[in-house]
Amino acid sequence: MRELSLPNLSYLSLRKLSSNDGEIIFYTRLFNDYLDSFGQTEHPADLLSEEKLLEADSTLSEEEKIQTVRARIGQGKYRKRLLEECPFCPITLVTDDRLLIASHIKPWAHSDQFEKTDPKNGFMFTPTIDYLFDQGFITFEEDKRMIVSPWLSNATVTRLNLKPKSSYPMLPIENREKYLVYHRENIFKI
Repeated sequence: MRELSLPNLSYLSLRKLSSNDGEIIFYTRLFNDYLDSFGQTEHPADLLSEEKLLEADSTLSEEEKIQTVRARIGQGKYRKRLLEECPFCPITLVTDDRLLIASHIKPWAHSDQFEKTDPKNGFMFTPTIDYLFDQGFITFEEDKRMIVSPWLSNATVTRLNLKPKSSYPMLPIENREKYLVYHRENIFKI
């Protein structure tokens, strides 16, 4: 078993069964999870079929097809590099990488080619924190304090257990300052 090449997330189910005549039978099954760059389960064969669909799409130029495939590969590398740097959500401290999203500070659509895959342009967040950050309902100062948008009601802030003006010491700010300035000035809802 240890010599097999398996995805990062693999599960082995082992069941001990007995037949009607008392014979003991062991049933084993191996489960694999394939994660894409957004934490969604995706099998490598699905990626191949997606590439085939891109190739068949006559509305895209060859350059657009190549860029789309490169972007998809780059997203996986981006997520991997972010996880290496911070393998948990610095706000919730959740460490299960199946529940973490590689969140861009400066949005993908507004980033140049370097910024799209720069791990300093991101954080690993759980889905709720990712959504709040992505939509501009929360942001962070250089001193790691959370700023909560006035667009969220006090009841929502309380229910989500957000701590305005609290510092999050595990938040990796170093070399992310310029991206956070962009986020505060262009994404955060004032």
